[in-house]
Amino acid sequence: MSMLPCKPAHLLAERTERRWLVTDLWSEEAVGIVGGEPKCCKSFLALDVAVAVAAGTPCLRQFPVPQAGRVLLYAAEDALDIVRRRLEGICAAAGIILANLDIQVITAPTVRLDLQADRRSLDDTVSALRPRLLVLDPFVRLHRIDENASGEVAPLLAFLRELQRRHRAAVLVVHHSKKAAGRIRAGQALRGSSEFHAWGDSNLYLHRQGNDLTLTVEHRAEPCIAPVSLELAQCDGALALEVRESQQLPTSEPNSLEERINAALSERNRPVPFSELRAACRVRSTKLYTQLGALTASGHLIKSKEGYCLAK
Repeated sequence: MSMLPCKPAHLLAERTERRWLVTDLWSEEAVGIVGGEPKCCKSFLALDVAVAVAAGTPCLRQFPVPQAGRVLLYAAEDALDIVRRRLEGICAAAGIILANLDIQVITAPTVRLDLQADRRSLDDTVSALRPRLLVLDPFVRLHRIDENASGEVAPLLAFLRELQRRHRAAVLVVHHSKKAAGRIRAGQALRGSSEFHAWGDSNLYLHRQGNDLTLTVEHRAEPCIAPVSLELAQCDGALALEVRESQQLPTSEPNSLEERINAALSERNRPVPFSELRAACRVRSTKLYTQLGALTASGHLIKSKEGYCLAK
């Protein structure tokens, strides 16, 4: 007789702290879905997560990343020049340089998770590069199975779960929701088998109603934050998702942007990079650039390679 290993429940290992890949958005080493109907900026959100993890800067300029790490990305639907342009736009919004980030992009024309040879190649790539985050966008381009058949979907998701556990890498998969699914619970609105909803440890859902874009967060084992209003904003010709200002300014904080900049710089007492200042002030990049420029020109601030500081 061969028994499986067992242990008394009270002797199981304790979890000493909450661990995040992206605070409040994605648990460390979690698998999950970025879902939404077509044209809801799912790819922009996935790339924003990728930039944040690679740079160690706040995702959407608001949600901190405790530890930076390599990102492995496969964008199956967009041309490589478009992927680069989108990444550069997000980097511009965050005040960082794409060339400084460790984002590795798989350039193979196709990757099929339903083919043993491609699964082995992806496994070997993850094993060699050891990313903290693997981004696959979108799921529909990664196979030729019936997404409505649980028996066909489950093995592919099980492979990604196995990949996550073996290499301790978070896995983010972009997946479509059903059209006109706004009245259905976000996870249940995902296209295809219910396996998608059940699989995720952390799931991010985007929903558009008119001009309003809303992000809903779902975790298997963590509390979830309230829905977040987003907008696709343009700064110096670059596009990036931003948290809408109406949600960013608690009444307990200083009222004006200048007051918030002064408070952030006073607290740190050192030069502060733009991306860190952007996260602290919680304001759109365009508005912050304008205010920093005016305060620097007036002599109130000093700008250096390390960032901004108050003039003595």
